[in-house]
Amino acid sequence: MRRQSRSKTFKVEITYLAKIPIQAIANVVQGRESEHYQEILNVLDVILSQNATKQGCLRIRQSYFHDNPRNITNIDGGIQCCRGYHSSFKVTQKGLSLNVDVSTTLLLKPGPVLDFLLQNQNVQQTNLIDWTKARRMLKNIRIKANNREYKITGLSEMSCRTEKFLIKNGNDVNGQVKLSEITVYEYFKHKKNIELNYSIDMPCINVGKSKDPTYFPIELCTLVSLQRYTRVLSNKQRAQMMLQSKNSPHERKEALQYSLKNSRYDSEPMFRSFGITIEPCFTQVDGRVLQPPTVVVGSGHNICPRNGSWNLNDKKLVEPVEIKRWAIVNFSSRCAIKHLGSLIKKCSEMKGMLIHRPFDVFEEDSRYRSESPSSRVARMYEKLKAKMPGPPKDPPAQLLLCILPVKNCELYGPWKRKCLVDEGIATQCIAPTQNINEHYINNVLLKINAKLGGMNSLLLSEVTRSIPLFSNIPTLVIGMDVSHGSSYQSNVPSIAAVVSSRYWPQISRYKAVVRAQPSKVEMIASLFKPVSDAKDDGIICELLKDFRATSGMKPKQIIIFRDGVSDSQFNQVLDIELEEIIKACKHLDENWCPKFTVIVAQKNHHTRFFKPNAPQENVSPGTVIDNTICNPKNNDFYMCAHAGRIGTSRPTHYHLLFDEIGFSADNLQELVHSLCYVHQRSTSAISIVAPIYYADLAAAQMAHLMKFDESETLSSHNESTSADISQVLELPRLHERVANSMFFC
Repeated sequence: MRRQSRSKTFKVEITYLAKIPIQAIANVVQGRESEHYQEILNVLDVILSQNATKQGCLRIRQSYFHDNPRNITNIDGGIQCCRGYHSSFKVTQKGLSLNVDVSTTLLLKPGPVLDFLLQNQNVQQTNLIDWTKARRMLKNIRIKANNREYKITGLSEMSCRTEKFLIKNGNDVNGQVKLSEITVYEYFKHKKNIELNYSIDMPCINVGKSKDPTYFPIELCTLVSLQRYTRVLSNKQRAQMMLQSKNSPHERKEALQYSLKNSRYDSEPMFRSFGITIEPCFTQVDGRVLQPPTVVVGSGHNICPRNGSWNLNDKKLVEPVEIKRWAIVNFSSRCAIKHLGSLIKKCSEMKGMLIHRPFDVFEEDSRYRSESPSSRVARMYEKLKAKMPGPPKDPPAQLLLCILPVKNCELYGPWKRKCLVDEGIATQCIAPTQNINEHYINNVLLKINAKLGGMNSLLLSEVTRSIPLFSNIPTLVIGMDVSHGSSYQSNVPSIAAVVSSRYWPQISRYKAVVRAQPSKVEMIASLFKPVSDAKDDGIICELLKDFRATSGMKPKQIIIFRDGVSDSQFNQVLDIELEEIIKACKHLDENWCPKFTVIVAQKNHHTRFFKPNAPQENVSPGTVIDNTICNPKNNDFYMCAHAGRIGTSRPTHYHLLFDEIGFSADNLQELVHSLCYVHQRSTSAISIVAPIYYADLAAAQMAHLMKFDESETLSSHNESTSADISQVLELPRLHERVANSMFFC
């Protein structure tokens, strides 16, 4: 009303599109095909979204966040952890169900922009602000100034005192508009009667275009609420967020009941017009708890896990390795090397590992700590190679134990690349605290033993060859996953990882093959390469050859576990990826026709289970639910194989897409449960089958080895396609000495 001259008139035309029968839901529940059922779910989810919008919520996909102080916790860096709720409709065996869960996101802390910058950069005084970082951080953030909301497009090059712009200054004698220059400071002081206090010598915030800027002094701008923070978190921020996200089952259940009550779905007129009412109580389901598989360790001891874990403190490993030639590389100035060495000696003897004295401890010269990570790694390796030379073609050591100053250190990637790609040496990185103990060293030894070809434990069922439909027929187990960059890294290549079992009838040994592919592409592009050079005919051919080399035969059955795909991509997994795997088999032998079983595992869902009689406890390890809340048409089930000790357990949702092998429900669930107990890095069941977990680890490990300049890559995005960038950022190949090892452990 105050800006009549700028008002606009919009003409809106509403066109009838289709009539969507709600009867489609009933058809699907009864197991009949319905072309409209997904459409009606979309309509209902739109109503949920509109309901939340009317209440002023921030919507992130199907999660909603209120600006309510009880849901918000401040963490470091000027950001907040906000608890909201996920809400979506789904069709289950029981009928139309509302899936509600707790969601957590990060928000920018509302308030003065300058206060945010001080907190975000962790400085106390304004003269310490890095304005280059501030320019990147503030871009596209919404602010409030002059009682209106704007989006920041950038910062001025000069300060408020010196930045000038043209202003109308009446008309000349010919009636032409006169323009004169004025600084931002003078404009607000003399034209707006606003005296600036502390931002005179700071850049101005631009809310206009780069060629037609509109400037505001930074002290007049405040961040509006409910703005999502999408940048990479520091280790401390990540730990704080995880702490806020881990609610006990009882706390989570109470939060869900509160969210459902305050969502006001019962008063939504659209639902009433559809004849839909939402019950305020949780769905009751029947589940069963599978018995844990027996674990075999050294000296023929059998262990029956309790509550999803087993104890190896006084037990030897089933296949311990001997390490004759190794060294310690120390980049940290606060690690007690003597104490570390004595603990390694003591714990390795208890585990049956024969670890000789290290050749030497190579300490980094403090003069070089200011150099780049790659330079520090190169200097350290040259120092090591000069002192412990070996035969020209052999590596100088079996193992290099690398001590880093902190976790997620910048040295990690260059060091791993040097060892795994350039030199072919197994390496274990640690970042121990000063109070290092035996428990920590025992976990490190489990990783080292697996990387060097040993085995920490096996399942009794694989030793006795008693796994149904697996142990009596040569069977290959494959785990596939694709790892994508962070949301703000829109053009960083995705990494596809595929792991496969070795030495059938075992299900505890795996090999990984990893490739880069175009950014955000979910279907794996390198499974089979029909026209390629002799060195690489695709991931699957390499893994099939490895199985034949280690097992002495070709697999007659192949079980594929696929992670990271949504329901809408199930057909693509069968039509694209399974077809490529079949082509790879035919490429090796035209008459070879193995049977396939394809299973998708989903962790990114919002279904949780609560014990009715023990609200403070998580469901027991091995809990399986395959009724009531499962899909009425598909073959799917939920399994919580692990013991959730912190927060509320998230079950894995398994979907059987294709089954030529002919698993019964019991046999398939037992196999999946067993595969959660073969993870060599731990002495407890994990939440998802080991092949998928290993694929995720392998992709994450190889991501550290990719060399690229992030700023260069992002700036060139407008000139290059994602495929072009993937070619530039070729994923390094592992050295042949470690390519077949479990380097990802």
